[in-house]
Amino acid sequence: MSLNKKTLVIGASIKPERYSNMAIRKLVNYKHDTVAFGMRKGEEYGVIIDTELKPYKNIDTVTLYLNPTRQKSYYNYIISLKPKRVIFNPGTENPEFYNLLNENKIDYEIACTLVLLSTNQY
Repeated sequence: MSLNKKTLVIGASIKPERYSNMAIRKLVNYKHDTVAFGMRKGEEYGVIIDTELKPYKNIDTVTLYLNPTRQKSYYNYIISLKPKRVIFNPGTENPEFYNLLNENKIDYEIACTLVLLSTNQY
């Protein structure tokens, strides 16, 4: 059985001090297929950061690094990907979006991707 959980990082940054950047590095280190979307094109740890929304297939997890206000314009996109779950990292908590995910039978976690990976709970 593969432990690989294809993950989309939304709010990806090329700045190494950003948590989204650390998450990309850690996901790659843990051998998860990783795709990323951000405001600036770039490549981190072999992962291309796309600046346009792509119709990715077989996304297991979407991990969010956008504040709730910035998330609004991505609700439909994220739901359309039909991920198994969405992770709301610290600072991204969003009850409005939780309700939409519930309606669409998509699980969500209020957690930190870095901690989940470090503690083998990803």
